[in-house]
Amino acid sequence: MHPVHVNHAALVVSALILWFLGAFWYSPVAFAKPWIAIIGRKAGEKPKGLAAGMVGSFIGDLILSLVLAHVVAWSGAQGFAMGALVGFVMWLGFVVGPLYPQSVYEGRPFTYFAINSGYWLVGLLVAGGLLASWH
Repeated sequence: MHPVHVNHAALVVSALILWFLGAFWYSPVAFAKPWIAIIGRKAGEKPKGLAAGMVGSFIGDLILSLVLAHVVAWSGAQGFAMGALVGFVMWLGFVVGPLYPQSVYEGRPFTYFAINSGYWLVGLLVAGGLLASWH
């Protein structure tokens, strides 16, 4: 592996995109209602530790963006489409691979898997494309 020059602005923008996408994805405008019903929370109920969760999500998004930037660079991907392809491969291997059987073992409906993995599919496509385009 070769050292990778990391564009810090691209990392922050990528993390912000993931963070705002998550805020939208799990909002009432998108998939909050079915997701809340599946996990057993009441609509309108504010979860404990919401602020800590939001900060933790952003930190996780930064870490993911840093790792994805390295994978994109090591793959030699250039341009949005190739970066999105790297994001897709990462989604398939590191999200679908473990998340689907976990959902099955937990007895969750397929909708639960589709909502959660769909978020990561869109996020990794966009983040991978952005990181490959803006280096």
